[in-house]
Amino acid sequence: TAEVVVSPPFVFLPLVKTTLRPDFHVAAQNCWVKNGGAYTGEVSAEMLVNLDIPWVILGHSERRSLLKESNDFVGDKVAYALAKGLKVIACVGETLEQREAGSTMEVVAAQTKAIAERVTDWTNVVLAYEPVWAIGTGKVASPAQAQEVHSELRDWLQANTSPEIASTTRIIYGGSVSGGNCKELAAKPDVDGFLVGGASLKPEFIDIIKSAEVKKSS
Repeated sequence: TAEVVVSPPFVFLPLVKTTLRPDFHVAAQNCWVKNGGAYTGEVSAEMLVNLDIPWVILGHSERRSLLKESNDFVGDKVAYALAKGLKVIACVGETLEQREAGSTMEVVAAQTKAIAERVTDWTNVVLAYEPVWAIGTGKVASPAQAQEVHSELRDWLQANTSPEIASTTRIIYGGSVSGGNCKELAAKPDVDGFLVGGASLKPEFIDIIKSAEVKKSS
């Protein structure tokens, strides 16, 4: 069965946690890079642990672009959250300009490297590839484009971490995933799941969850 994690804004985390069916988990959309202190308005990893929130999304493209979070900063966040016992969905992905310049893999590898340099135990890490040009634009990376990057990411992990980490780390795809395209994307060998945006608020989210069965039947 698919593992389902729902990630509402901070203020709704306890509400969603208590009302969601127990086999679905919750994730925060971000957390702070170090221990609590004078960081007004930030939510620390410790707070999430205290609330029994098991997952956090880090390095989302909107935080990288709008809030200028660097690769190293995201890497530090991932390492800190893991050290506190959280499971991390770590996001990587290129902009349209970077893709058109042919530097997709260079960008994605640099983002992944900043995480890999700080993480030794990958058990609680899920990598999310989200091409920035496909988020909320209705443009979707074709299944072939998604598979290509996922496959190259796995090759990068094999070369730079270990074959075991490369084969066991889930690499999920994010970027205008919908009920209409999820089965074709899910059928690709290196696409291990999805990071779903707007479609998660619609009934088609059920179809997206069920698309996990595609690999079993093939």
